[in-house]
Amino acid sequence: MLVGIGQFIPLLFTQQRAVLLRSTASSEDVLALRSIVESASNSDLRWPDFTSYKAEVSKFYEMSGYSLAWIQNGRVRPQGLAVIELLKNANAKGLEPEDYDGPRWQNRLLKLGQGPSPEDFASFDTGLTISTMRYIRAVHCGRVNPKEFKFQLDMGGQPLPLAEFIEAHVVNASDPVAEIEKLEPPFARYRELRALLPVYEGYAKQQGDGPKLPVITKTVHPGQPYSGVARLGRFLQGIGDIPADTQLDPHATIYAGTLVDGVKHYQDRHGETPTGNLDARTINELNTPPAVRIRQIKLTLERWRWIPHSFSQPPVVVNLPEYRVRAMNSDGSVAFYKNVIIGKAYGHKSPVFEKEIQYVVFRPYWDVPPSIQRNEIVPHIQKDPNYIAKNNFEVVTSRGEVVTDNQVSAEVLEGIKSLHLMVRQKPGPTNSLGLVKIIFPNPENVYLHGTDAPGLFSEDIRDLSHGCIRVEKPADLVAWVLRNNPGWNLERVSATMNGEKNNLRINLVTRIPVLIVYGTAAVNEEHQIRFFDDIYGYDAELEKALAAGYP
Repeated sequence: MLVGIGQFIPLLFTQQRAVLLRSTASSEDVLALRSIVESASNSDLRWPDFTSYKAEVSKFYEMSGYSLAWIQNGRVRPQGLAVIELLKNANAKGLEPEDYDGPRWQNRLLKLGQGPSPEDFASFDTGLTISTMRYIRAVHCGRVNPKEFKFQLDMGGQPLPLAEFIEAHVVNASDPVAEIEKLEPPFARYRELRALLPVYEGYAKQQGDGPKLPVITKTVHPGQPYSGVARLGRFLQGIGDIPADTQLDPHATIYAGTLVDGVKHYQDRHGETPTGNLDARTINELNTPPAVRIRQIKLTLERWRWIPHSFSQPPVVVNLPEYRVRAMNSDGSVAFYKNVIIGKAYGHKSPVFEKEIQYVVFRPYWDVPPSIQRNEIVPHIQKDPNYIAKNNFEVVTSRGEVVTDNQVSAEVLEGIKSLHLMVRQKPGPTNSLGLVKIIFPNPENVYLHGTDAPGLFSEDIRDLSHGCIRVEKPADLVAWVLRNNPGWNLERVSATMNGEKNNLRINLVTRIPVLIVYGTAAVNEEHQIRFFDDIYGYDAELEKALAAGYP
C-alpha cells in the first residue's frame, strides 16, 4: 500500500536544478507563457479556464524561469509524447479523453511542424501542463470532491504537489507513464475493475443496440418455451456467462440446459438470487444496454479514487449496493465476507464514510433513536399501552434509570413524546441489534450489528434498516475484529454472545478502519464482475456532476 505523497518528492529539489533540466527560455517564450498563466485561461483547450490550477501552473513554470517544459529545440520531447498518448487513452482509466484534450493533440503536433510562433509554443506547452495536472489529480483522488455528496471520505495528509511531482517525476522521467500510474489507488479490486472496462467496451461494440429480449408477463421456468431462447443464448455467450466454446442450437425454442446455467451465473453477477427462472426483473437486467454497465464501472472507479490509499490496519469494507461486508487482509485479499442489511426503507440511508472500530458490545441494549421513538414507538404505544412489555422494551430516564417495562401510563407516554424519557430494548435474542454490535463512533450513530430477524438475509433487495448495518452471522466478523485482543477467538465470541452478561463492552487493542462505500460495479472473490442497482441514486448524481466538466 502507498504510504503517502512524500515518497514522490525529492527532499532537495531546487529551482536551480529545474532550470538546468530545461532549455534556456527566450524573452518571447517567457512573455507568451506568462500571459497564459496569469490569465488562467488557454483558449485552445476543451476546458479553457484553469483558475483552480493557476497556483500550481505558476509554480511549475516559475521553477524554471518560465522555460518551455515539453518542447526542446522546437520539437516535443519524448516525455511529452508519452504523456500525450496517456491522455489520448484516458478512457482506459474510466476517464473521458476529451477532458484532457485527447482527440486534439495530433493536430497540435502537426501545427508545431508548420512554423509555429512563440504563442503557439506557449499554448501547446501550458495546455499539456494543465491537461497533465488534471489527469494526475483525476487518477489520484478523483474529479469530484466526495464531500459534495456528503460522503465522509478524505485522502488524508497534504494534497499532492502537482508542480513538484511533474517536474521531478514526469518531464525528465525515463518512463513518465509508469510514474503517473503509481498515483492510482493501490487496491486489487480497483485494478481488476479497471481491467474489465475494455472487456465491456468490447461487448458494447459486439452487441450494439440490437434487438432486446422479448418481455414476459409470466415467469419462464426451465423446460418451458420462450421466444427469445436463441437470442438469449447469443447474448449470454457474448458477455461470458456461457463459455465461448459451447455449442448452442440456433433454432431452440425451449429454455433449458446450458441456458439455465448461464442465466444463473448472470443473476448472481447482478445481485439476484440465482434461481435460473426468467422473471421480469431478470429480463429487464438482460435488456440493460452494455453502455449502462460501462458507466457503472466508470462511476465506481471514480469513487475508488476518493478512498485513502493506505490504512493503519486492514479495513472492514461495506459496499452498500452489494449488500456485503468484507474483512480485508494486509495484502489486499479478502479474509471473508458476509451479507448485510442496510438503510433506506424507513427513510434513512446508510452513510458513506471512513471511521475506526473502537469497541464491541456483547448482548447490547438498543437505545431507540429519537426519530424512531417519536415516529414509530409512540404510535404503537397509543394503539397498545402494553407494546413496551410485549416487545421487551423499557422506558428510562436520561440517567438510565428504569421508569417502567410494563404498561405505559398517559403520563409516561407524554414523557416519551417529549423525549424527556427514552425507550430502549433489553438485551437478548429478541433485541433488534441481535447479540452483538461493533462500534465506530460517528455523528449518524450508525454501527454494525446482528439481528433478531435473520430470515431477511434471503431477500435480494435488503435496504430494510433505519441506517445501521445488520450483519449475517456476525460472530465471524466480531472474532476477526477482536483478533488482536488476546484470548478472543471465535469460540469465546460465540459463548459471550450466548452468555448471561449483558451490555459487555470490549475495547479493541488495535483500532481497525471501517469503510462504508458505494459501488454499483464490483469484482467478487472469483474475479467476476457483478452489477447492482443504484439504490440511493448516487450514480445519477455523480454522472450529473461529472458532466459539468472542468473547472
